Parts: sequence; C-alpha cells; structure tokens
Amino acid sequence: MNRYRLLHITEFTYDGPVSESYNEVRLRPRQDETQTCLSFRLSTDPAAQTSAYQDPFGNWVHRFNVLPQHRHLRVEADSVVLVDEPHRLPEDGIALHNLEDHADSLDEFYDLMCPTVYAPHLAPVADLAAEAERASGDSVAGFARAATALVHTQFRYEKGATHVQSSIEDVLGTRAGVCQDFSHLLLATLRVRGLPARYVSGYLMPKSTAEPGAGAAEIIGGQASHAWAEVYLPGEGWFGLDPTLGQPVDLRHVRVAYGRDYGDVAPVRGVYKGHAGQRLSVDVRVRPALDEEGREHLQETSAGPMQPPPAEEPPQQQQ
Repeated sequence: MNRYRLLHITEFTYDGPVSESYNEVRLRPRQDETQTCLSFRLSTDPAAQTSAYQDPFGNWVHRFNVLPQHRHLRVEADSVVLVDEPHRLPEDGIALHNLEDHADSLDEFYDLMCPTVYAPHLAPVADLAAEAERASGDSVAGFARAATALVHTQFRYEKGATHVQSSIEDVLGTRAGVCQDFSHLLLATLRVRGLPARYVSGYLMPKSTAEPGAGAAEIIGGQASHAWAEVYLPGEGWFGLDPTLGQPVDLRHVRVAYGRDYGDVAPVRGVYKGHAGQRLSVDVRVRPALDEEGREHLQETSAGPMQPPPAEEPPQQQQ
C-alpha cells in the first residue's frame, strides 16, 4: 500500500486578451476497493467557482468558467491518494476457445468492445491478435498477457513520433509511439478478440533510482502522466495492463479516469473567445504523502514541464 501526493499544474499563456473561457477537467483520482482518494482540491487563477458531476464512466468532471478578459489561465489539482495492491491476472481461468459461451455477460460492455476513432479495428490489429492467441496457452488471461507483451516488444517508445490526434493506424505505420498510442493499440487488439477493454488515464510513479532496473521505467514514466488499459475477464473482473512497460499494473499506477479511448478522458478541455494564440505548459509533481505519524516512506520525485502539444489539437479550441 502506497500513499502519494500529486500536484498537477496546467497553465495557458495567451499572446493577447481572451474572455468567456469555458472549461472542464478530469483530474480527480478515482476511488474504489484498490484506490482511495483521500483529498482533492482544484483551484484556478483567475479564480472561478467550480461545479462537479460524474460522467457515464464514473469519472469526476469539474467545470468552471472565466468570463472576464485574461491573458493566462492556471489550473492546479492537488490530490492525496492511497493505492492498494491491484487485482492480479489469473494464471489460467476461462479457455479462450470458450469465450463465446460468455457472450450474454459481455453484452453489458458493448460500448467497450466496439472500434473507436483512436482504436479502429484494422487488418494489422487482427494479425496482432492472432499472434497473441498463438502465445496465449488458450486462456483468456494468457491472451491479454501475450497481447500486452507483443505491443511492448514490437513497438518502440519514441516521443514526438505521434501527436494527440493519432490513431493506431499511425503507430502501425511508424512502429513507434507513446503510452497513449500503445494503450489504444492494446485496446483494439483485445476488442478484436471479443474482450471488453477500457482506456485508463492516470499517473505512473517513477521508481527510486536506487532500485535495480529503474532506468527504463524512469525514462518512460518520467513525466508522471501516463495511460494504460484494463481488460474485463468474464467472471473475474477488470485487470490493468501497461503495454508501455509490457506488464500488468502495480502499486505505482494511480488511476484518474476511464473511457473508450483518450477522447473520453482528456484531462483539460475547453473553449475561449478571442483570436490570441496560446502556449501550454504542464507540470506534474509527485511526492510521498505523510502518514498518520507524519513520516514519509517514499523518495520525492518531480516531473518537468511537458512540451506544448501540436497546433492541430490544442487542449482548448478557440470559438
């Protein structure tokens, strides 16, 4: 069980005055039997009143408006989260060739089995699913595990290889991408085989540099913001899979939002009135939260600012 404090800061700087900014954010960590959001505070500058509701996936959505003219917008989300051991994939379980016998129970998750804009069902995805099936040992859990490993080994992590609008078609062409792309590719592979799968946005806590093997994970998770997938196994429940790391999720993964793909879980989305351009910076800071006795048990880590997104898809679109 690990306790973390997360500070997620998003800043927009405009090169001229803008007004009537309407925004929604999905930044509050989820809460269930394996994760507890102990506290959450959202603040903005300019200051604005916020309202909140839960979307159809159970994600917390906070809305706020900044109507007067302004030249910058800062959104700060401060959370304390307690993470317990995630559910582990079974070693065997349901046979893959018997999956169709569970069609009635899977109908509940129909929306999480369909192709989406980010994760279409393409011929190369079917080929990847066939390869995963051959390595599955004829179990549903084995298929999910094999598909995760294939995405990890056959595609390289490369910043800048794709952009926020990229679908898996781009990744299949370049054989490179980032965690968002690998999550979409794994989603499509699982869905092609008839398994419900959902996109997860959240954070990956960097390992201590003193731990053996920390190097690769530090590079991949260095920005802290992360994405992965969850698969539903009939009769077993949901299980997290991280194709960027090529393994199931662990205590370092903090979940924020679920969706069919990235389009359902964008951390910040909004519009504003004006013709000014904008510059975006994101800073995610992670440190251990104090326990009841005021002690810290984990090494403090910090993520540097991310590069601004490409002009094709800024987090806020002008009206």
